[in-house]
Amino acid sequence: MGGHKPIVTIDGPSGGGKSTVSRALAARLGFTYLDTGAMYRAVAYACQQQGIDPLNPAQLEPLLESIRIELRPPAPGEDDVQVLVDGCEVGRYLRTPEMGMLASTVSAQPLVRRKLTALQQQIGAAGRIVAEGRDTGTVVFPEAAWKFFLDASPEVRANRRSAQLRGKGEEVDEQLLLAQIIKRDRDDRERAIAPLKAAPDALCIDSTGRPVDEVIGLMYDRVTNCPCCGSQ
Repeated sequence: MGGHKPIVTIDGPSGGGKSTVSRALAARLGFTYLDTGAMYRAVAYACQQQGIDPLNPAQLEPLLESIRIELRPPAPGEDDVQVLVDGCEVGRYLRTPEMGMLASTVSAQPLVRRKLTALQQQIGAAGRIVAEGRDTGTVVFPEAAWKFFLDASPEVRANRRSAQLRGKGEEVDEQLLLAQIIKRDRDDRERAIAPLKAAPDALCIDSTGRPVDEVIGLMYDRVTNCPCCGSQ
């Protein structure tokens, strides 16, 4: 493989369709799906529940030393992975816009990134994974054989997220959601550690006007047709 590992990375901003595409691509390839964003949301949730200031290393370090995060396949009839924090399934609490904003703050902390990056690399050590996140191609798995950066306009991403939340019976303030997405984009791109950006060797895909099946097909073809890194 010329130094490359059989790993697919899909990075991009919130709401770009990474989760849907990553799950489907992993299933089609027979790879394991790794939702790195859920891991940061899990730490954010633990901070919220325990009253820990994520900007205070003295409070954050003991939490990171003791926390146990497990990712399991979605429950029957569900799309999102199950996330267990210290043995309790908390996935339903992690997908709100507010938790996403807190996860953005948490993910900028060096202690958190060191802890979770090491855990993600451990999970992916054997390869054959599709890793979704914001720095999977640049920091976590720079040796990945196939890298993608999936984007869409903030307005389209806000509309998608609104529809997803309404589908779960939640009320949505679309203007507030759009403002949160724009702010999170800025925070994630401007943070000093592992900022959101495309890896130099990533294929950038704008999903604004593309059906999801087209995006999945494009990625699948690139992975399976690579003459030097075939996955099958």
